[in-house]
Amino acid sequence: MTAEKFSTVDLPIRITREESAFPAAPFIASNNLELDASLYQSILDLIEDGVYFVDQDRRILLWNKGAETITGFSRDEVLGRRCAENQLRHVDQSGRLLCVNGCPIERAIATGVPLEADAFLHHKLGHRVPVRIRTLPLRNQHQKLVGAVEVFRSIAADRKQDQLIQALSLLAMLDDLTRLPNRRHFDIQLDRRLAELGRFGWPFGVLMIDIDHFKQVNDTLGHPMGDEVLRLVGRTLSANCRVLDTVARWGGEEFTAIIANVEEDQLRGVAEKLRAMVECSGLPNAEASLVRVTVSVGGAMARTHETALELMARVDEMLYAAKRGGRNRVCL
Repeated sequence: MTAEKFSTVDLPIRITREESAFPAAPFIASNNLELDASLYQSILDLIEDGVYFVDQDRRILLWNKGAETITGFSRDEVLGRRCAENQLRHVDQSGRLLCVNGCPIERAIATGVPLEADAFLHHKLGHRVPVRIRTLPLRNQHQKLVGAVEVFRSIAADRKQDQLIQALSLLAMLDDLTRLPNRRHFDIQLDRRLAELGRFGWPFGVLMIDIDHFKQVNDTLGHPMGDEVLRLVGRTLSANCRVLDTVARWGGEEFTAIIANVEEDQLRGVAEKLRAMVECSGLPNAEASLVRVTVSVGGAMARTHETALELMARVDEMLYAAKRGGRNRVCL
């Protein structure tokens, strides 16, 4: 593989055509990281992935256009703030806040060792976005650690989702409020999956997700905020499922999801992840710091020779079991 070198006196950077977003070795920074800000910024703004630099106190010094696109936060909103205090608030799959325990960029600064991980960042609109991140320590020419860089890439398949949304709009199969597929589209996909199960034996499961105590949101905060909560939940569910899955608005405060090519333990894992991602998301509100909701999730694996009505009846039964069990839980 052919490589090209771009360098200054204090800043040798090796960039390969295939690995420019994830360099194999730590960067070498100058003595004073702030002095190179304009040089770094002009290069990094050409990269689609999100990139930001921090000093040893984890204060953000650089924030590229890719980071703005993926997170929704502008450069002015994050520069000068410590990454542990900023809006991203990375969590793992269980919803555990990594800024408090397990911060990848903090580990890179502390150990001087690059780290790769999957996490979920908090988008400016309130939902959680799955990202693949790599943190790299920054050293000066004397090999002293002076900070770190984090490179993160959205794994939500946004472009394919946009294409799906455009196609569904043309077919009048899109929910106007949440911009998710509607019940009509879900029914078509469910019939297709059942036919594939009968013909090829391809397993799948169905989830029904209901927002807990949604009426209280409308009654106390108003219907406009209720609509925003529905959009938030819809974005969270959609961003944390694969392209081959189908997430739809079933009606009211209920959503459904067809999870393809899974066994029962995998279906449960997806359901628990979706529940956790909704629980740790929130919307800013003038009357409260964040408006948060939880969801109850019922699910079932599809059975051969089962009709769509029979399958959805079992899923609905599990949803009500989750609600009777105390809400904010999964029942399969």
